Amino acid sequence: MLNIVLLGLVSFFSDISSEMVYPLIPLYLTTVFGATPALVGLIEGIAESLASLLKVYSGYLTDRYQHKKPIAFSGYAMGIFYKIALLLASSWVGVLGARIIDRVGKGIRTTPRDVMVSDNAQEGKVGHAFGLHKALDMAGSAIGILLAYFLLKRASGSFDYRNVFWLSMIPAALGLMMFLFIREKRVVREAKPREHFWKNLGSLNGQLKLYLLVTFLFTLGNSSNAFLLLRAKSVGFSDTSVILLYFIYNLTAAVLAIPAGKRSDKVGRKKLLVAGYFVFSLVYIGFAFASSQAMMIALFVCYGFYTAMIAGVERAFISEIAPPALKGTMLGMQSTLVGIALLPASTIAGLLWNTWGASASFLFGAIMSGLAACLLLFFLKGGAKVEQTNG
Repeated sequence: MLNIVLLGLVSFFSDISSEMVYPLIPLYLTTVFGATPALVGLIEGIAESLASLLKVYSGYLTDRYQHKKPIAFSGYAMGIFYKIALLLASSWVGVLGARIIDRVGKGIRTTPRDVMVSDNAQEGKVGHAFGLHKALDMAGSAIGILLAYFLLKRASGSFDYRNVFWLSMIPAALGLMMFLFIREKRVVREAKPREHFWKNLGSLNGQLKLYLLVTFLFTLGNSSNAFLLLRAKSVGFSDTSVILLYFIYNLTAAVLAIPAGKRSDKVGRKKLLVAGYFVFSLVYIGFAFASSQAMMIALFVCYGFYTAMIAGVERAFISEIAPPALKGTMLGMQSTLVGIALLPASTIAGLLWNTWGASASFLFGAIMSGLAACLLLFFLKGGAKVEQTNG
């Protein structure tokens, strides 16, 4: 359990650093470099896509060489280089390069970290382990967002973004220091020639393949969180108060992640996953028709509830039913599929918004989430752990 706490602290400090900067990037691009909203979207889309494509390869390297800690460390270390690149950027092209560095780091570190959480979890408490990690992860995000809010709020006249970039390196360095205390647990596996993972896809557990498909379909309706923030602005929230809404969302997810993980250990992953997708569907229906600030605040709280139900539980589910020799690869594959679907998802949401208004974007997301929930409800086997049938 100590290793899980330490991994959580790595994410905690890293996310403080990341979220101190992330909400400011669109403002930095538009205010300092005169970028348009379309260009901001393009920069984020390119960066996120690269990160997602790297996750499956990172997982493959984790499985092949069994050196999870160095791979994860290298990914987290890129957070420092990201801030340095931002400081050196003299145009939006430089910011694009910095964002690519950041997202590449995330693509490298996520899968080996998740495998380490799974390997160190106590038997029967995998959901609890991922819930604990996610709670610390989201708590770091919440603190980082709150710091960004106060820094932006206190600014009078011109805001010096570079000072924030410098300050954000401190928690990033603290996160890297946590690796000094982590002891990697090596899982003894049968020595045999390794084939490329795609050659064995046909023999994977049917339930795992079903969930990967459902994840892809669900993500087609789960567009960028930027649309949620734009929706909040449409009912009267200012730029700074929108950041507070994002803080409320992260705080809610942090508080509920551990109870959700523990619950999945007791009642099974399926019930949490199905319920989480239905909650998402209801929340998106709410976003489609929200007309007051009070309702918008409640929706961001509920969105945090959805995140707590899904984020750690789905990782626990995949780590349990994936073949042991492909655990990292399958965790990476799920993240890659999400990333592949995110680009068309945001494009579809934007087109629907421009053509029929904001309600159309969120109703489409609600429909896709409802479909995903029904597929899991009727076709996914129940239980905390699905019997493996891989070859």
